[in-house]
Amino acid sequence: MIDAIRLPLWLVVIGGVLAAWALLDHLLLPSVRWFLRRRDKVVIKEIDERLNLHLPPFKLIKKRVLIGRLMSDPKVLDAVEEYCQKHGISTEAGLKKAEHYAKEIVPSFHAYIYFRIGYRISKSVARLLYRVRIGYADEKNLAKIDPHASAVFLMNHRSNVDYILLGYFALSRAVLSFAVGEWARVWGLEQLLRAMGAYFVRRGSGNPLYRCVLARYVQMATEGGVVQAVFLEGRLSRDGRLREPKIGLLDYMLRDFDPERERDIVFIPAGVNYDRVLEDRTVLLDTGPGAGKKPRKNAVMTATAFIFRNIWQMVRGRWFRFGYAAVNFGRPVSMREYVKTHNIDFHKLDKEARIDKVKNLASELLHEVGKVIPVLPVSLIAYVFAESPDKAFSDLELKARVQRLIKDLEAQGAHVYIPRQDRDYAITVGLRMLTLRHLILEEDNLYRASADDIEVLRYYSNSIAHLVPLGEPSNKSLSSS
Repeated sequence: MIDAIRLPLWLVVIGGVLAAWALLDHLLLPSVRWFLRRRDKVVIKEIDERLNLHLPPFKLIKKRVLIGRLMSDPKVLDAVEEYCQKHGISTEAGLKKAEHYAKEIVPSFHAYIYFRIGYRISKSVARLLYRVRIGYADEKNLAKIDPHASAVFLMNHRSNVDYILLGYFALSRAVLSFAVGEWARVWGLEQLLRAMGAYFVRRGSGNPLYRCVLARYVQMATEGGVVQAVFLEGRLSRDGRLREPKIGLLDYMLRDFDPERERDIVFIPAGVNYDRVLEDRTVLLDTGPGAGKKPRKNAVMTATAFIFRNIWQMVRGRWFRFGYAAVNFGRPVSMREYVKTHNIDFHKLDKEARIDKVKNLASELLHEVGKVIPVLPVSLIAYVFAESPDKAFSDLELKARVQRLIKDLEAQGAHVYIPRQDRDYAITVGLRMLTLRHLILEEDNLYRASADDIEVLRYYSNSIAHLVPLGEPSNKSLSSS
């Protein structure tokens, strides 16, 4: 006879978990990797033929190989030795720490995921939320970029949708590698972003070993011709204005730049703007007196309420897209030409002098980004009300003020996006967006700004405030607000 064997439940659970892990590690994951490798080859061949888009060899190097390169890099090894001496730990512990940082930073790019999954997600999300447009592109100078150069898109940071929007628009030109902050280190999202070529950055880290590993990866990617996308401000704008530039990634790219080498570095200014920024009220929680004391749960509650409110509107059939979202691409800036014109050689400068030159360059590049930020219908209407928050406008008065503002902006060389090439229609859709949100109130055929939401209107007006002619009295109103 066969006697039954009884096992405790906890042992069965542990055995089941171990069996599932073994199945995942030895069968499912290798199968997925094999599938992706096969699909990658097919996709790479297709994009070479259909889009005439060539991936640099560096982009196709496996993650473990890149980590191996970093761990054998002389500068990283010197940083490990210095780190070990400073903290009194063994070389083995220091190497493990450096390897941990390398695994955290280095992406694991898959062409199939980028072109088949990532692109479809970005396209669907962008078109679901906005009427997406390329407002302006300096095609003449963009066409002159050396195909062997390392291109870097520099962008203002308005929303977390920026990643989706720029990736969607740039697909036919390049495969982008984004520098992504720690906010995206969420299971599932992190793996997807890594597979699409994004590398993760700890903003403001003062750890010299971490910064060395990050710097060497960025330098390797730049030297390898990887097309990168960098938010020059580092973080989201909190009040709608452009923030001071962060020079960390720029310095990493330029500290070893030699104009005599084969590969140039070309910075491409990209300006983005939205009729509605999804996070507008959330980011405004970080401005004003006592902003740093506000608990994080306030931002979470605001975002959650926004999501459920829009879902409820969808269910009722009263949901509309959030207006226009546009990207402009400006004149590329070649570092080979820049250093020649300014008589600079970054890789021969000491640290202090190099940082000073990089700061000057960053300011110039941010100015170029600011010049190509699109002027959209909502920002036009918001600017008029933000400069006269106590005034009530008739329909004719408002149109006259906006028409004059458009004329002044275009005279300055700003890129005003006019839907359907109809200025009256642009004013109508901008006003409709703001009245639907109750940021502008209509009473007795007069429009006035909502006193409770004037900061939100200023947030949108500030996105174009730097483009308004300096002689305009409206500048004084905004700067004093």
